[in-house]
Amino acid sequence: MSKTKKWKRIALISLLGLISIVVIALIYLKSVTYTPTTEALNAAKQATYKGNTLVFKGNPKKVSVIFYQGAFVDNASYSIWANKVAEAGFTVYLTKQPLNLAVLGGNKAQTIIDSEKLSSYVIGGHSLGGVMASRFAAENQESSALKGVFFLASYPDEKGSLKEFGGSVLSIVGSKDGVLNWAAFDKSKQYLPTQTNFQTIQGGNHAGFGSYGDQKGDQKAKITNQEQQDEVVKILIEWLQKI
Repeated sequence: MSKTKKWKRIALISLLGLISIVVIALIYLKSVTYTPTTEALNAAKQATYKGNTLVFKGNPKKVSVIFYQGAFVDNASYSIWANKVAEAGFTVYLTKQPLNLAVLGGNKAQTIIDSEKLSSYVIGGHSLGGVMASRFAAENQESSALKGVFFLASYPDEKGSLKEFGGSVLSIVGSKDGVLNWAAFDKSKQYLPTQTNFQTIQGGNHAGFGSYGDQKGDQKAKITNQEQQDEVVKILIEWLQKI
């Protein structure tokens, strides 16, 4: 066998091996992704699409809401509370992150801000999504358009420190959350401003901030998913109305 044929064979084998790895990885990611419940999918029908982003339209004169999903959670899983917040007048953008991982699309919000020409918005996220949302906010906290940051079962890290942020900050957790790192959550308070509004949903868990069924490692909620969704809606709307 000539050297040329030998290298072509090696290259072909390497390419096939790489393709196999990619296929296996995609199959794995699909298997671990949390998908929306029927109720969430029904609520998602009220949205329009802006690329892969679900847009629940509200009053364009009011502050808009940009949201980063939790790790491996389909963005449509947050459609129930997003639809109700939009009905109260606040447009909600449920971003679709690459591979459902906000860490791969931390600057996704900028695309929405630019394309929609948003002059007033808040940004937030669930779990890992909240961490990445806070990093975006930290980099843009001098912008007059950024009015607030919110966390659903999440918290900022040092890169997303909002300690000097002058806007409004909201943190919501569930008392039965088995996924949230509570020690890290308490430690993260050093990166939050004094005006942060801390709220706890009694009986709520980690997965209850969306609607996608049970999540590995989570505790069983003491309230129904619908009840937790209603609490999220209530707290978010009360917060948004004060901005």
